[in-house]
Amino acid sequence: MPGLNWPFLAADYFALTERVAVVVAVLILLSSVDDLLIDLWYWSRRLYRRGTAARRPAPLTPQQLSERAEQPIAIMVPAWLEYDVIAKMIENMVNVLDYRHYLVFVGTYANDAATIAEVERMRRRYRQLRRVEVPHDGPTCKADCLNWVVQAIFLHEQQNDMQFAGVVLHDSEDVLHPLELRLFNYLLPRKDMIQLPVASLPRHWYELVAGTYMDEFAECHSKDMVVRESAAGMVPSAGVGTCFSRRALLALAADTGNQPFNTGSLTEDYDIGARLARMGLRSIFVSFPVPCQVRRRRWFGLGSPREVTLQLPLSVQEFFPDTFRAAYRQRARWSLGIGLQGWEQIEWKGSFACRYLLLHDRKCIVTTLIGVFSYVLALQFLAFYVARLNGYWTVYYPLLYADNGWLLYLLWINLAAFGLRLAQRAYFVTKLYGWEHGLLSVPRVVVGNFVNFMASMRAWKLFLSYLFLGKRLAWDKTMHDFPSGAQLLQQRARLGELLRAWQSISEDELQRALDEQSRNRQPLGHILVAGGGFDEETLAEALACQTDLPRGQAGAALVRAHAARLPAALCARHRVLCVGADAAGAPLVAAGAAPPDAAVAELRDAFGRAPALCIVRDSEIAAGLRLLRGHERGGAGGAAPLGDYLIEKGLLQREVAAALLHPYRAEQHGRIGDYLVGCGAILRSALEQAAHERRAQGPSAGAP
Repeated sequence: MPGLNWPFLAADYFALTERVAVVVAVLILLSSVDDLLIDLWYWSRRLYRRGTAARRPAPLTPQQLSERAEQPIAIMVPAWLEYDVIAKMIENMVNVLDYRHYLVFVGTYANDAATIAEVERMRRRYRQLRRVEVPHDGPTCKADCLNWVVQAIFLHEQQNDMQFAGVVLHDSEDVLHPLELRLFNYLLPRKDMIQLPVASLPRHWYELVAGTYMDEFAECHSKDMVVRESAAGMVPSAGVGTCFSRRALLALAADTGNQPFNTGSLTEDYDIGARLARMGLRSIFVSFPVPCQVRRRRWFGLGSPREVTLQLPLSVQEFFPDTFRAAYRQRARWSLGIGLQGWEQIEWKGSFACRYLLLHDRKCIVTTLIGVFSYVLALQFLAFYVARLNGYWTVYYPLLYADNGWLLYLLWINLAAFGLRLAQRAYFVTKLYGWEHGLLSVPRVVVGNFVNFMASMRAWKLFLSYLFLGKRLAWDKTMHDFPSGAQLLQQRARLGELLRAWQSISEDELQRALDEQSRNRQPLGHILVAGGGFDEETLAEALACQTDLPRGQAGAALVRAHAARLPAALCARHRVLCVGADAAGAPLVAAGAAPPDAAVAELRDAFGRAPALCIVRDSEIAAGLRLLRGHERGGAGGAAPLGDYLIEKGLLQREVAAALLHPYRAEQHGRIGDYLVGCGAILRSALEQAAHERRAQGPSAGAP
């Protein structure tokens, strides 16, 4: 454009950039001083406690936790669109927890059929599970779901004339420690809110976004939470791994019209910690070291993983988001609830230490913007410097930093503070995840800064829209992942041990069934079902869990539709049914229990490829086999198959029948009844009596 002098415009722009950089540097210094105060409190407290360790009582041990009598504890889990993780979480929880006197209350919404189905499936499996239905459609917010769960817990107390000592809050992606409830049990009812450390499950080195959660939670829950408790007595709930005493829940409910959790806050966990502190109730952040077997991966997949035993805090672990968008949207909700809604709702109440920590929390809504802005300024200074070295930029005013020595000192102080931040971050990450992730935490700081920048931008946008346009602040759902069975290193128990761990049967019921099994040589599960100990659905769930096979369906329509894919004789011999195909296109075979390897090999030969297996109720198999007999003969199915009938009458042991029928071929061995008599499995008189009774039940399917 004519009349513009570009060299002087560039000089003016650079001068302005220098002055903006001074303002940014001063703001960074103020934030660094705030962080330094937190550091000084933590490290001086740690040194003091180390110097006075000899005068304090001996540390608490896991043995002391086990010696304490169990009090009833409730666990509440809110669930909206958690159908893909809730069953795994509940299964892992029940298998892991070293505690018996507890109940799990899962809150679901009426319009979330998939999650309801999964919770109901688990409810049939575990006697300690209760499903609570929110009486209106979702999604609403986590606080709303939790309030209905709390009401269900109080109602359960009234109906059963008992009281829970504490109520534990968890999410549907949490991985629990075996001693968690024992630790809560030890501290209840002396403490009103108990918060465990929360940690990210280990990630691969290249998962940079997910890795930022490892870094930030490692430092926050090793240092910052300790400072909050010791300096102010205010412990914010992390939303998981939090135990409330019954006294605390009653006080919260009385304070807010029977709604203990604040439905107007997007961070109800942070809000509830501040409210408990104002009520003068006792909160504690517990760092209880326990031996942990840790599996450490090698960098870049070089070398096999190594097993390390470490003393680590008992904590709740989970997978956090691993994509940039999911991460900044989740953190936007945290920033909005803590930094902006907290200012509006919690205000600036409490002791000086409490108000100082509120300021420390709320500064992030500004400092996260400044951090990325400083990167932009640094890149511009670098560009000007390169242009000057190469002779492209020759017109400029006297450099501000050259004439003001205090500005250089300011930059050096900020650089030292930044180095201190990186060193501490690497230290805490190394303690939890090893030196490899400790090194990676340094470059991940930059990734985290950009995630937090986008989170703050979104939080400001939502809050300003709420203030000036009246838009409602809506809950932003975070999709969850749960570790696979291999990652959890689950151990498959025998059927009886599994059912006892599920609390589906008592010790006495199991012992009676085992005694009968030793006398009659019948399968344990069928003895328990016949004795009325529990239903077939529970048995099928147990067998599926024990064999690590999925549950399936074997309805009449499926059996008829796929009747031609397997010979009826083959189905009857191995007690299996073809019910379609799995997601990969493999033929799907339903069975009442995992078929032996020889049966699977025969099925593979019949299909021409390896089948996929699923577990169904044994009664579904019996009904399906009757349908196949009717399909083969053009009838409706007729009486129960002879082998099933003999087993039901106790005339033939199921294991014996399975062994004898495996080599049986009708064209070679003739009628099945004659075959069984010839093998010595049953007397001729008993066979004829069974055949007579069987014919009386319905149309005959053929002579015995």
